[in-house]
Amino acid sequence: MSDSTGWSPSGGGTPGVIPLRPMLLGEILEGAVATLRRHAGVVFGLSAVVALLSAVIYFGADLWVFDATEPAPVIDTDAPPEEQLDQAMAQLQDSMPQFGALALITLVTQTFLAGLLTIVVGRAVLGQTIGVRQAWEELRPRLLSLLGVTVVVTAAVMIGSFLFLIPGIWLYGLLSLATPALVLERGRLSEALRRSVALVQGSWWRVFGVLVAGLLITYVLSYLIQLPFGMAIDPQAFERGYTPEELLIRELGSAVARTVTVPFLSVVTALLYIDQRMRREGLGDELARAARMK
Repeated sequence: MSDSTGWSPSGGGTPGVIPLRPMLLGEILEGAVATLRRHAGVVFGLSAVVALLSAVIYFGADLWVFDATEPAPVIDTDAPPEEQLDQAMAQLQDSMPQFGALALITLVTQTFLAGLLTIVVGRAVLGQTIGVRQAWEELRPRLLSLLGVTVVVTAAVMIGSFLFLIPGIWLYGLLSLATPALVLERGRLSEALRRSVALVQGSWWRVFGVLVAGLLITYVLSYLIQLPFGMAIDPQAFERGYTPEELLIRELGSAVARTVTVPFLSVVTALLYIDQRMRREGLGDELARAARMK
């Protein structure tokens, strides 16, 4: 018997990594950890390949394009305030190409990885497994649409943040479920955006809270993982310029951190999408039937 929200109070059991009913924050986080543990080979294998490829590109860009081995420009603290402001603006302008290139690399690689991991989650909630090749075959027809969704969401959040911080945060929460909606519902770009809005409306604070919890956990994990790598680099390296060895250590630490943190946040987002659908559309009963038929 379902209530007005469309889900069965008794739930559909736990055939996979989560109970097939609306979940608490802790259950979503536990489900993310369970997914990473039970499907470690596929999840961390994919993530490591993407992270290492990104690290190679970052390393090459730092070494040969942006020349991070040169000393970083510093602001003359003895100069008049107007001159210090001009120096700060010049530094910002010089760094914009680097930030833009790195953002583009991150956008493409993380979009690809998030799509594949969402497919893994879709099977994991049913207690099923999936290989890399099969996941790629499912994702490939929607890869361009997925990239489009990521570009649109990123642009909307950035524009909202530049205009004023609050609109950017609001759009981040409102459009956060567009990626899993596109991948798991096999829809189009516009449909995925509308689905995210529909699923988040009325639950914005809850959705945003879960996302913030996931972000905080990934930030702490990333810091702890990169800490020993950072200790191997001279603290004055930024001012005097990095050596190639220090750049390699820095990018290796970042790659190891991304191998762990990116899958966790992607899985949390996918499980949050499934949770919202169980709350609003009775998806738990449908998933339970699908699990029994596997």
